[in-house]
Amino acid sequence: MGAHTHGWWILLHLLLFVFWLGGDLGVYVSSRFILKPGLGVEARATALRIMLALDLGPRVCLVLFLPSGVTLMALEPHGATVFRWWNVAAVWLVSAVWLWATIQDHHHPGRFRFVPLTDRVIRVGVMAGMFAGGIYTVAVHEPFGVTTNPRWLGAKVMLYAAAIACGLGIRHTLRAFGPAFAALSKDGSTPEVEHRLRRSVDGCLPYVFGIWGSVLAAAALGVLKPGAAL
Repeated sequence: MGAHTHGWWILLHLLLFVFWLGGDLGVYVSSRFILKPGLGVEARATALRIMLALDLGPRVCLVLFLPSGVTLMALEPHGATVFRWWNVAAVWLVSAVWLWATIQDHHHPGRFRFVPLTDRVIRVGVMAGMFAGGIYTVAVHEPFGVTTNPRWLGAKVMLYAAAIACGLGIRHTLRAFGPAFAALSKDGSTPEVEHRLRRSVDGCLPYVFGIWGSVLAAAALGVLKPGAAL
């Protein structure tokens, strides 16, 4: 492919970083309003609806980051021998299934019982594969026959896996949020309900900050490529 095509793929990859962080920041800000006891239940429910609407953006970016990144590696002259067209097509196919499951789970939770399991299986599989590939790339002198010292890429891949792991941590921590907010909507604000809500939402903060740090560090590595012999 020509240089212009390569440039468009780089732009897409950068836009995914931007919308991932920007959307996540909007989710974080919205969550703070949900925890304000001084607001009415309806106002807090509106903040929740805004948070859920914004949350789809980072989820989509997380999924598309994988195939766009693999496509870029295939377009690089140093990665073309590692990633063939059928490798890239297979990654896009898996990502399409993952994206479908992500959107279905967001807009129609509970409609298909297999959707959450499909999403989790793909996340765990991608996470394990990224960690393994990243460790190999960092540890081996010329990983996959690449001679340009791609350790920066191995670290970037592991940061992506770390972001997926943090996302799974958020899901686990938020399990108590739904019942707590349902209790708020039914019975109003009580110290117990407020404690359950805050414990659920604030318990996600280490994972949220972990995602932000991973995405920012991955972006820095992708731009600076420290140690690369290009």
